[in-house]
Amino acid sequence: MENMVMMRRVFSNSSKTVLLLVVFLLSLLTHHHHVFAASIYSRDDFPYQFIFGSGVSAYQAEGAAAEDGRTPCTWDTMAQSGLNGPMGNVTCDQYHKYKEDVQLMVDTGLEAYRFSISWSRLIPNGRGPVNPKGLQYYNNLINELIRYGIEPHALEDEYGGWRSKKILKDFTAFADVCFREFGDRVTYWTTINEANVFALGFDTKTASPSAYPVAHNCLLGHAAVARLYKSKYQVEQHGFIGLNLYSYWYVPLTNATEDVLATQRAFDFAVGWIMDPLTFGDYPEVMKKNAGSRLPSFTPQEAHQVMNSYDFIGLNHYSTMYVKDNPDSLKAHPRNVFKDMAAAVYVVQYPIDPASMQGMLEYFKQKYRNPPIYIHENGQRTPSNSSLNDISRVKYLHGYIGSLLEGLRNGSNARGYFTWSFLDVFELLYGFESRFGLYYVDFNDPDLKRYAKLSAHWYSNFLKGRNNTNNAGTIDADQKNIYTLPQTSHMHTS
Repeated sequence: MENMVMMRRVFSNSSKTVLLLVVFLLSLLTHHHHVFAASIYSRDDFPYQFIFGSGVSAYQAEGAAAEDGRTPCTWDTMAQSGLNGPMGNVTCDQYHKYKEDVQLMVDTGLEAYRFSISWSRLIPNGRGPVNPKGLQYYNNLINELIRYGIEPHALEDEYGGWRSKKILKDFTAFADVCFREFGDRVTYWTTINEANVFALGFDTKTASPSAYPVAHNCLLGHAAVARLYKSKYQVEQHGFIGLNLYSYWYVPLTNATEDVLATQRAFDFAVGWIMDPLTFGDYPEVMKKNAGSRLPSFTPQEAHQVMNSYDFIGLNHYSTMYVKDNPDSLKAHPRNVFKDMAAAVYVVQYPIDPASMQGMLEYFKQKYRNPPIYIHENGQRTPSNSSLNDISRVKYLHGYIGSLLEGLRNGSNARGYFTWSFLDVFELLYGFESRFGLYYVDFNDPDLKRYAKLSAHWYSNFLKGRNNTNNAGTIDADQKNIYTLPQTSHMHTS
């Protein structure tokens, strides 16, 4: 989508540099509106080794928050301190219903399942003894997945205390337990999920004042764990380790030079914050300039350890943001990440804009040497009272997977795709007011019964090699009969 190779650093004061950047990003904007995802495709159009799956996370899906030795974690504190109350205590209760859920995965045709390993369930005190019940649960889940030929992709959950480098020792010890106990069956490890968002703290509108050191320690923690894995386990276990980040696709709000420049700043502060150290060994120049001494620096040894410390990058991507220059934010006191970015961003909540997927893949290809990428999360948020016939989600998935296919055809090194989420779960920002799942969970039913949505059937047909899409991203007429889904008195329907 954009020829990032033209510009490695975009903040020179020379008129020639600014002109090149303007032409470069304007071509991005123009091209963005003319990119169309593949409209008719099947699983066979993707490489055989390309992985398709879905996922959830521990706190959002497991429930059993106070059972079998688990202790409260960061997410418990966040949920109880003003969001939606302690509703992650039960959520969809995968802790007790994992066999049922794995059977749904088998029925759907999932090739892989992405889940997280709760630090506070496996090592309740953060350090020290392993909880046998926690160990048993994750062994049971992994074994059940393996039994049915579903590849486990594991994430090591964050626990807390990331403002200090003292966390690095405990985090590495936690990872060591994961590799030792599960690495004979788990070959894909993600150290930290959405490192750039995690660093911002709970209030993403204002950003935590410690966001910069938290992100810095996340990078050092990832590097330490990756170094452990590569030196102690990788040769024997033949696995891969990576880090995950979240990103919108950023587009200038107008063609004005200032908005084009602000768009590159948005990429640098959102994506470059993590990817530049991993690729080049240092933060983007504009971050160092605008944040000053508040942004930690890497020692030469740290830079060497962080750079190239991954086998793949996980990317959580949902939608597009529009960017407008906002230089006045640099005059604010105190300042934070968003003020330092000197840009205002606008988003339409989860629109169907498939071109953004291809744009992100091209951006990583051009700027970050085309690393192996797994799309770890992609999906559409819908209200909790929406129908099982989630046609909008079907169109969303059809469009974004088609855009992913176009990215592959253009040379992207993408290796896999996971929908978010497999089940309706407790959403950290929305509680139970919004849903992303392929499967509806009736949270008013004591048995938390699961029901397949239209999107679950669509994804299943795709995974099983049926060419079930037309150029509108809808379902072929001869398959509509499979969407007569059961209703109960508990279910919310529109």
